Amino acid sequence: MIKENNIITNDYYGEVDQTHYLPVFKRFPVAICCGSGSRVRDSEGKEYIDALAGIAVNNVGHCHPKVVAAIREQAGKLMHISNFFVSEPQVALSERLTRLSGIERVFFTNSGAESVEGAIKIARKYAHSKGRGGTILSFHGSFHGRTMATIATGKKKMQQGFDPIPAGFKQLPFNDIEAAKNAITDDVGAILIEPIQGEGGINVADRAFLQALKQICDSHGIVLIFDEIQCGMGRTGKLFAKDLLGIQPDVMTLAKGLGAGVPIGAVLASEKVSAAGEGLMIGIDFDFETKPLVMEMLKNGVIANATAETVLRIVPPLNISYDDLKIVLDTMHSAVKKITENAEV
Repeated sequence: MIKENNIITNDYYGEVDQTHYLPVFKRFPVAICCGSGSRVRDSEGKEYIDALAGIAVNNVGHCHPKVVAAIREQAGKLMHISNFFVSEPQVALSERLTRLSGIERVFFTNSGAESVEGAIKIARKYAHSKGRGGTILSFHGSFHGRTMATIATGKKKMQQGFDPIPAGFKQLPFNDIEAAKNAITDDVGAILIEPIQGEGGINVADRAFLQALKQICDSHGIVLIFDEIQCGMGRTGKLFAKDLLGIQPDVMTLAKGLGAGVPIGAVLASEKVSAAGEGLMIGIDFDFETKPLVMEMLKNGVIANATAETVLRIVPPLNISYDDLKIVLDTMHSAVKKITENAEV
C-alpha cells in the first residue's frame, strides 16, 4: 500500500528506490525520516533505537544541537571556495587535528575511501623517493573502501566482477607477524591496517603485532598507515585508536565520525612522509607562464588558476550567467594582451 491514513509508507519509498537507485545495497525495508540522539523515526512514525549510528558515523547521535547549529551557521556564510584559498573553519580543524594526533600534516577529502586513496598516493610517492617500490600490504578481513584501489586492499568477495583489479597490492593474515616479516621486500612501500577491523567482524589487532609492524616499517623505511575511519574519533574511548595502543603511524586516515554525517574525510601524514605529494591539472595551454596572467585577472575581479607553468584553469559554476562568463573571457583577453604587450617592451 502506498498511502495509509494519508501517510506515505515505507513500502512506497522502497518501491521508488528500487525503480530508480542503482541496486548496490541490501537495504532494510525502512525509510528513515528524522532522528534525535540515538533514536530515529521512519515514514510511518515508528521509532527505533539506532545502534548502528550510520555505521559508526553519528558518534554524537543524530541531529546533535551543536552539529546542527555549526552546519546552519556555516551554510549561511560560505559553502565552497576550492583549495586555492584558506578558510577559518578549515584552518581551525587542521590545527586541531594535527595537535590532537601529533601528526604534522593533514589533507581533507570527501570520504573514507578517498582518504585511503590519498594515503596510498602519499605512501607510494614517499617510497619512490627512497628507491622503494609501491606495493601496499594489507590484511585479510580488512575493509578500506569501495573504489578500485581500496577494494584491491580488501576482501576478495568485494573484488568479484570488477577485474582487472589494480596491481601493487598484497594481502596477509591478520595478527601474523611472521607472515608480515616474510612479505617484506624492496618492492613494499607501505603497510595498511585497521587497528580494529570493522567490516571484518570487530577484530582487534594485537598490541605486540602492531608494535612489531611499526619496528619493521621504521627499520626498512616503509610507511605505516593506520586506517581509523571506523575506529577513530572516540569510538574506542580515546580520540584515536593509535593512542589506546600507544603506536604512532606515519599516515592515518579519518572520516565517518569526523563529520557526523557531513561528507568529510582526512589524511594525516608525518612531516617526513608528506614532503613527497603533488598534483596535475588541465586547462587552457598558453605559450607563456600563466601565474602573472592569473594575478592580473585577480586584480580585475576574476579568480582562475595557473598550473603546469603554462596552463590556465577556468572552471566556473555550471549556472554562471552569460554576462558573468563574458566578463571572465573579456578579463582574460585583456590580461593576456597586457602581459604580451609588456613582454614585447
